Amino acid sequence: MPDSVPNVALLSSLGRLVRGLSALFWGLPMALVVCVQTAKGEWLRPLGIVPPLAMTALLLYGVGLLGDFQKQERVWHAALDRARACALVNVGLAPFLYWWGRLPNHPFYTLMIEVMIVTGLLFFLLLNPVLWRLAAMLPDETLRLETKLFTTINRYLLFLILLLLTAYFVMVRIAPLPQPLIYLFMLMERGGLWLLTFLILLPVAMTMALIWKMKEVVLAGVFGPGR
Repeated sequence: MPDSVPNVALLSSLGRLVRGLSALFWGLPMALVVCVQTAKGEWLRPLGIVPPLAMTALLLYGVGLLGDFQKQERVWHAALDRARACALVNVGLAPFLYWWGRLPNHPFYTLMIEVMIVTGLLFFLLLNPVLWRLAAMLPDETLRLETKLFTTINRYLLFLILLLLTAYFVMVRIAPLPQPLIYLFMLMERGGLWLLTFLILLPVAMTMALIWKMKEVVLAGVFGPGR
């Protein structure tokens, strides 16, 4: 009978882990599309600030659910805390997507959108160490090797995008600029959010594949043959 208590606690934490991974799996692409559509499109405008708030809150909820797994692992929870803090900032900044869509030339709203783009990429960047630490605790050597490879690629790509975007946001506020740079920045401003969406499609796809495989490994460990 005493042995059943830790088993129940373990199953509960694994259940929350699976739900957290599912929330992240669906939340990442939905948050990307909804946030861009709220800022640049018309479809979601009648719903106001609700869609971006809901999607960023879903990511925060997913990261929060992961925290019940292996509470004694300090490195794992340190990585989770960093990602959770960044997700919380994104929830707070989400309403500015709608307000900026209504007043795109407002300097304060524009600044908040730029901050959210940076923090959104930073959250995605911080999520990769979370997945790497999680894979290290799961009993699948192939998954560990794949996660190490793809999270490394993701972090290089995301760091490069984050660096270029930060440089762009700083340089557009510096005057005077060379004429070729002015033309380049004008082109980027016309389709900036859509261009950003295209650039991060590859990291999003690789992250979703890793999350799905982790969920399958956990489910196989609980419900597989002999379990």
